[in-house]
Amino acid sequence: MKALLSIILLSFSFLGQAQEREFPQNWEGNWKGKLNWFRTGNTEPQQVDMELRIHKSASGWSWHIIYGTEKEDSRPYILKPADSTGIHWVIDENNGIVLDQFWIADKFSGAFTVMNSTLMNSYQLLGDSLVVEFYSFGAKPLNTTGGGTAENPKVDSYRIGAYQKAVLYRRQ
Repeated sequence: MKALLSIILLSFSFLGQAQEREFPQNWEGNWKGKLNWFRTGNTEPQQVDMELRIHKSASGWSWHIIYGTEKEDSRPYILKPADSTGIHWVIDENNGIVLDQFWIADKFSGAFTVMNSTLMNSYQLLGDSLVVEFYSFGAKPLNTTGGGTAENPKVDSYRIGAYQKAVLYRRQ
């Protein structure tokens, strides 16, 4: 009896994992919420309205980010699979810029460098919310320490410039 119960529970856990990774289908919709933007040295965040609209399109999936209002800052990108594994995706900004994104630890994550800043992002579906996080840090090391040997390698450290977090909820 215990063995049968274990098999049933194990089957449901695999089913839950398979449903969780039905990306981007189970992420489809209009997501809205507040983005808290923390800058190094400031204790209070700047708050900005944020939306993420994900819908099936002819060329892949829309990945439309809006900060504030659509007139203020609208970024209509396209999400496409980069390979057949479902792990590597790209966000095409429709201007020659294409950003690589990857599935890791149930998060949709990527990193890119632009104008001397590196940004690392993650998107994670948690219950009925979509949690979005961005870290921004200098592309050049703030400090390099260590001896440069195998036993004591050189290590670069970077200045964290900002952290952004939004909790978005699906809207009709």
